[in-house]
Amino acid sequence: MKRLSGFYLLSLVALILPQIFPDNYYLTVVGVFATLHIILAVGLNLLMGYCGQISLGHAAFFGLGAYSSAILTTRYQLDPWLAMISGMVLVFIIANLIARPILKLKGHYLAMATLGFGIIVHIIFVQTEALSGGPDGLGDIPTLSIAGWAVDSDIRWYYVTTISALGTILLSLNLIASRSGRAIRAVHGSEFAAQMMGINSNKTKVMVFVFAAVLASFAGSLFAYQQNFVSPDSFSFFFSIELVTMVVLGGMASTYGAVFGAILLTFLPELLIVFEDYEMLVYGAILMLVMIFMPQGLFISLGHQLTQLKKNYWPNKKPAGDQQ
Repeated sequence: MKRLSGFYLLSLVALILPQIFPDNYYLTVVGVFATLHIILAVGLNLLMGYCGQISLGHAAFFGLGAYSSAILTTRYQLDPWLAMISGMVLVFIIANLIARPILKLKGHYLAMATLGFGIIVHIIFVQTEALSGGPDGLGDIPTLSIAGWAVDSDIRWYYVTTISALGTILLSLNLIASRSGRAIRAVHGSEFAAQMMGINSNKTKVMVFVFAAVLASFAGSLFAYQQNFVSPDSFSFFFSIELVTMVVLGGMASTYGAVFGAILLTFLPELLIVFEDYEMLVYGAILMLVMIFMPQGLFISLGHQLTQLKKNYWPNKKPAGDQQ
């Protein structure tokens, strides 16, 4: 249970904050995007941080989930839940098909392959005007209903996306602590050594890649229903880079680091609005300084600092009988 103590604390804070600040813009509007980003970052962290496989096209799966739900509900009047499941199945198939060949690549070759996939998917969103609406996007997407309860307000969406994000975090924590999680970390440490221990490294990498893709599809469907509109700009290469930055900034191979990075990079642009034209300059400088002075990521580095402070100011005292 100690392993989940941080999760319980995070859940408690996330669920009671709207009761304390019911009309707060950052909670009800920005918080929805932060929790969606948490789902994406936690999934990508499993692939990059724990398994050691880079992906620069993760936004493509996010977009496939969003467009699947948008197209199936608006053009074919399919139930939103069935459309969401259909999108996840589609992404599951596509991810399986592309994972097997591209995960045989290493380093920057793998990065370029995933980048190419993301660009291809983005071009499809733009060019298939009859289906996707083209550059103008697709609107009038119906909202989501849960047992007759319409999710039609910011505060309701906050709770839906927050519970979804917490479920994703719990799933990630349990996966990493399982036998499969140990295999994932072994592949990251040394693929050759993992194979010598009987681990099917190719199967493990494909499993993580597909799992992260399906999580992204799920988040994409929620995004489409919450916005009631989708356009290709939301799923561009730049958003993939932003997701990678969330994982790296928070801390690689740390679920809570991915959560921290997702929240920080969602709220930071809002907080930097006061700098007006210099917003992106300050934003870039902060990221650069963190990468230089805290290469392990903010969450992990701050955790190490707090641990060191605790040792310095609250040293463990030896029992009286052990003192010499």
